Amino acid sequence: MERTMSVEEKIKRAEEIYARRCEGKNKNTTRVGIYKKNSNKDIKLLKKMLIQIAICLLIYFAVYIIQNGNYIFSQDFLNKVNEIISYDTNFSELYENAKNAIINVMHKENEQKQDSNENTEENAEENIGGEDIEQTENINQQQQDLSQVEADIQTAKNTTSFIKPIEGIVSSEYGKRNPATPTVPKNHTGIDLAAKQGTKIKSATAGEVVLNSTEGDYGNHLKIQIGEISVIYAHCNNIYVNQGDKVEQGQEIAEVGTTGNSTGPHLHFEVRVSERTINPREILQF
Repeated sequence: MERTMSVEEKIKRAEEIYARRCEGKNKNTTRVGIYKKNSNKDIKLLKKMLIQIAICLLIYFAVYIIQNGNYIFSQDFLNKVNEIISYDTNFSELYENAKNAIINVMHKENEQKQDSNENTEENAEENIGGEDIEQTENINQQQQDLSQVEADIQTAKNTTSFIKPIEGIVSSEYGKRNPATPTVPKNHTGIDLAAKQGTKIKSATAGEVVLNSTEGDYGNHLKIQIGEISVIYAHCNNIYVNQGDKVEQGQEIAEVGTTGNSTGPHLHFEVRVSERTINPREILQF
């Protein structure tokens, strides 16, 4: 059986265990200290060795320079070094040159802008001038046309007198129009007088029948000439005279019809001066 230890024995035993543990810890600490001392010693030796190597390299480099001094410190090399060192840099001159170059560039840009603006203005003036010339030409042309029309009207009045070919209602005026039927011309070269089919048509002037035709948009139509004046009667039903006949003013020459390109019974009455049409209202009151 295990002997029961007294209190004193237990204390003594504990002290022995503590003493052994302290002794082991001191041994470990000593070992670590020795290792650190050895490591520091190795680092110092490495530094010393590196310093010795660097010194050897410097000595070798110095010996190399001494042996090859004729090449490194040749006269040509020394002359170039002296040339660079002796070069006198005039910073004021460099600044002035740079400033002048910038000013020249800006001046050229301004000149280019001015030239561009001048060209734009010239083109605008040319366009305006061209428009003015075109407008002037149009006005002159209109004046010429107006003068020609006035001259033609006066020629017609001076050549012969006119009477109404029929008593009818004006259904379409002379000149530009907007017809509802696509086949009807937009530029009307005469005046339309609506009347019942078969209404007798009288010759508005004396003259000679120069055309009696059934062809084209005019359908059955006549053309009576006197001097420069010619009168056309179109869309007739029946024609009473033949080409080459002489007619008198007021003579019955045809009947109102709706032949050719027509939308209903009417007389297309057209007056020409040297084949230029004029408005019949300028010579007759309808």
